[in-house]
Amino acid sequence: MAMDLILWRHAEAQEWTPGCDDMARRLTARGEKQAKRMAAWLDRQLPDNTRILVSPAVRTEQTANALKRKFKIRPELVPGATVAQLLELVQWPQAKGCVLVVGHQPTLGQTIADLIGLQARECPVKKGAVWWLHQRQNETGVLTVQSPDLL
Repeated sequence: MAMDLILWRHAEAQEWTPGCDDMARRLTARGEKQAKRMAAWLDRQLPDNTRILVSPAVRTEQTANALKRKFKIRPELVPGATVAQLLELVQWPQAKGCVLVVGHQPTLGQTIADLIGLQARECPVKKGAVWWLHQRQNETGVLTVQSPDLL
């Protein structure tokens, strides 16, 4: 039984400023380009039956929309979500197949560090980047890490 977990950090968004609604921040023009580049790459790689789960923040929805596939907005993926919330949502490692999560730092980086056994508390994940993890027979490995700036 194998499971793939793909963690996609939202693309570049407007800077947060005091008093602004963090959940309403939108992608910048650069962020829109990053999302389109990564979505084009992902669309060629993802199995058709991939489950796609997205944070309710506007910037993550915009990032996911670039993929032009159906996705579900999940409140468990809001900024500040825990690794446990993310892993429970995706049913790691019991689920079969492929799950794509579009979310935020530091949750994504903390999840990666936890799953691959890094000493660090979290792993850096660039804006718009994807980490593709594969779990088989209780071993987790990194299949690929992609940055939109290198595609």
